[in-house]
Amino acid sequence: MSTHHRSDLVRYAAILALLAVALPLLLDPFRLNLIGKYLALAFVAIGIVLTWGYGGILSLGQGVFFGLGGYMMAMFLKLEASAPELPDFMVWSSVESLPLWWLPFKSFGITVLAILVIPAALAYLFSYAIFRRRVSGVYFAIVTLSLALTLTVVVVGQQGDTGGANGITDFRTIMGMDILSDSSLRWLYFIQVAFLAVAMALALLVVRSRFGKILIAIRDREDRVRFSGYDTAHMKAFVFACGAVLASVGGAFFTLQTGLISPSVIGVVASVEMVIYAAVGGRLSIPGAVVGALLIGFLKSYLSETFPEIWLYFLGAIFILVVWVMPNGLAGLKAQWQARKAVESAP
Repeated sequence: MSTHHRSDLVRYAAILALLAVALPLLLDPFRLNLIGKYLALAFVAIGIVLTWGYGGILSLGQGVFFGLGGYMMAMFLKLEASAPELPDFMVWSSVESLPLWWLPFKSFGITVLAILVIPAALAYLFSYAIFRRRVSGVYFAIVTLSLALTLTVVVVGQQGDTGGANGITDFRTIMGMDILSDSSLRWLYFIQVAFLAVAMALALLVVRSRFGKILIAIRDREDRVRFSGYDTAHMKAFVFACGAVLASVGGAFFTLQTGLISPSVIGVVASVEMVIYAAVGGRLSIPGAVVGALLIGFLKSYLSETFPEIWLYFLGAIFILVVWVMPNGLAGLKAQWQARKAVESAP
């Protein structure tokens, strides 16, 4: 086992110990719920590490898939809360019957399946068509950014189907269980940590596998990999679909933790923030992605409470400082320090 591999496993175990043992013992249900909200974004950050860090695919539209998962979970919860009547925002918009595409979300099983399958299928088909034309780099980032902006406009404009600018709100139960009670919030937190542990383990397996090595080769010299006979468009589309599934799962947990979903999580600002989580933690480190999401989430909450009028300036300064001082994120600090020491000790 390599030193780098062993280091990742140590970080993985330390993060799980912090999330599953230390934080539940130290924090009250309200603060634990906030941590759960940040962990929902950690799913997206892990996906960005796979797509951007290892695949070289910079997506500025991960909020699209995060929003898809969040809205699909919210549709199920809203139908359960409103049954047998129509959701309130549909009544206010003079909708007389439930839209056909809402009907499958009366079933929890179908909802979970849709959260996993629909974003994966859409992401694969969308990205494969683009990668086949050898569109990559900044051009792909612009396309995904445009996709996030377009979907935000569509969601806001369809008041009767999506809740419009207000989103979908006002639900309290899942399968008859009150999701806002303290005990339910704790159980939900532990379930989320378990899913996150599985997501981290699967991501680590991917990057340590033969596919992960080919992915790195595609990132560095795609033309050589293509000339070796590999379908690079298929491989890039596959890892992009993996990132979309992780974002969708994170969106579903975000809806459960916050009790609402709105177009703001789909938009450009949210999508760019999601990339920053991975950049701060380290775009080549899966444990670092989780740390980055927790750190930025905490800073957003703390700064907005302490400096409500100027907190965004503080957050922007932190982002600039991290990129300037730590180009490889928090996870790269050790290697950066060792490299500096080697240069200083060289004759």
